[in-house]
Amino acid sequence: MTPHQPYKRVLWKLSGEILRGQRGAGFDPAVFERVAAEVKSVRDRGVELAVVIGGGNIFRGAAGEKTGIDRATGDQIGMLATVANGLALRAVLQGHGIAARTMSAIAVPGVVPLFEAPVAISALDDGEVVIFVAGTGNPYFTTDTAAALRGVQIHADVLIKGTKVDGVFSADPETDPDAEFLPDLTYQEVLARGLGVMDLSATALCASQELKVVVYNARTEGMLGRILDGEKVGTIIHA
Repeated sequence: MTPHQPYKRVLWKLSGEILRGQRGAGFDPAVFERVAAEVKSVRDRGVELAVVIGGGNIFRGAAGEKTGIDRATGDQIGMLATVANGLALRAVLQGHGIAARTMSAIAVPGVVPLFEAPVAISALDDGEVVIFVAGTGNPYFTTDTAAALRGVQIHADVLIKGTKVDGVFSADPETDPDAEFLPDLTYQEVLARGLGVMDLSATALCASQELKVVVYNARTEGMLGRILDGEKVGTIIHA
């Protein structure tokens, strides 16, 4: 870790919706290629990388209720969607010569091993990219909470969350043209203002453990590397 690279170990929260690219659902090969390039740039900087991946490009638990699927079952389907995304990402990374493994919060024998913090930390120490799937393994908890939890468990220096916008705003910038960009926030400000950065359990966990969060636009190429080089990109949330 150099003065220009403030983070040694990073937890990257990657939205499943990002993976669908211009498609309505599923995988966009061009996005996977871009993600692989981003990951390679991280590893070339000597930074250890873990990824929590979402499943919104395949299925969202909350959306299942509209079709008569109860929330708990819908969330379980969503967890399996993240497993599919994690396996796909691992295969793409390995195809680019990047050592990677998946670890799951739920048992999927013969497909992906269960998460164990000491094993994950050892793999990161050895230079592998570790992809965490199935969220926390529990319904009603989002992958934001999973990212906060895994970040704390592996002793990450920062949680970097990729979104569809440039950071945190006072309102939804896609619907409110007067939304104000907020480049620097404390956890207390996020909670007091009810900002939709992450769900409350994720924000509270990051606050209690003082895990720094950076929110940025994952659709802009090269942003992850700029963050790791110490540039003030996106929104920083801190104690």
